[in-house]
Amino acid sequence: MNTQTNISKWQYGWLVTLRFLIGWHLLYEGIFKFLKPEWSSYGFLDGSQWVLAGVADWITSSSAVLNVVDQLNTWGLIAIGLGLILGLFTRAAAIAGAILLGLYYLFYPPLVGLTPSAPMEGNYLIVNKNLIEAAMLALIAVSPAARMYGLDSLFARKVTS
Repeated sequence: MNTQTNISKWQYGWLVTLRFLIGWHLLYEGIFKFLKPEWSSYGFLDGSQWVLAGVADWITSSSAVLNVVDQLNTWGLIAIGLGLILGLFTRAAAIAGAILLGLYYLFYPPLVGLTPSAPMEGNYLIVNKNLIEAAMLALIAVSPAARMYGLDSLFARKVTS
């Protein structure tokens, strides 16, 4: 099996650009939630209708659990976003981001027969931005570009020198 990768500089550049853009999106979402102390995931979770609806009901049934989930969500978005933008612990940030976005998807999947209880920014069927961003983060996590053009690459150079 050939383990050599033939990725061009353009491909690396676009993967790093995707990493940065998704990182910006997640960081901004986290900062927005942090700066709005009245923000809560209650409205989002309360409308969950699919496989994680029971989990959503459990979270929203306790203000203490909901508060913990809100804090984890806010700080998780900030940490993942910063990791992706700075290229620091990039693989871990990309995997954590893919999992978080996958959870968002599972709480609110765009499937036939499910009606969103909150306004949505578009009309989706099966595929939405959460699924696309999760797939892109999975790609970034497994690509060699995960360690390029960021603090991870600087640390890797110091270790090898």
